[in-house]
Amino acid sequence: MPLTFKPYGGLDGLLVVEGPFFPDERGYFFEAFRADEWAKAGLPPLVQDNLSRSKKGVVRGLHYQVPPQAIGKLVRCARGRIFDAVVDLRRASPTYGKSASIELDDAGNRMFWVPAGFAHGFCALSESADVTYKVTGYWSKAVDAGIRWNDPALGIQWPVSAAEALVTAKDAALPLLADAASPF
Repeated sequence: MPLTFKPYGGLDGLLVVEGPFFPDERGYFFEAFRADEWAKAGLPPLVQDNLSRSKKGVVRGLHYQVPPQAIGKLVRCARGRIFDAVVDLRRASPTYGKSASIELDDAGNRMFWVPAGFAHGFCALSESADVTYKVTGYWSKAVDAGIRWNDPALGIQWPVSAAEALVTAKDAALPLLADAASPF
């Protein structure tokens, strides 16, 4: 069953990845991932699966890992609904500092490919949301970095205000894009 790969948001490298989805009276079935189709599309191998559960209003991000351990993420909302956002951190890119966003939910077989060189984050829109990430490298605290989720220069139209968002102290203290030296 083929996956489709569609460019997204006008930022080079971002893709919406979709596959067949088979609902019936019992529920549904779909193939969540196919390494052969992923490789045919020329995308890097995925080596680790991560899962986060968030309650409504939680904002996670905007995170990335610095080179040489930068990672790409294949993001899926396995349960619930999220607002997913990315920022291009590639200094040589014509879209450096630009953002894109997409809503993901559990109603189909749709994922969002975020290549290395982007900061990534999301906000849980449903009462609870489970988000899975297939990633191209292993997480390491030593190379973990980020930019502030609500930096006005990014132009992201988050569905929650800073007063409503549930954000960790670490994420709230991340630098603005203008104060962060992009390693890409």
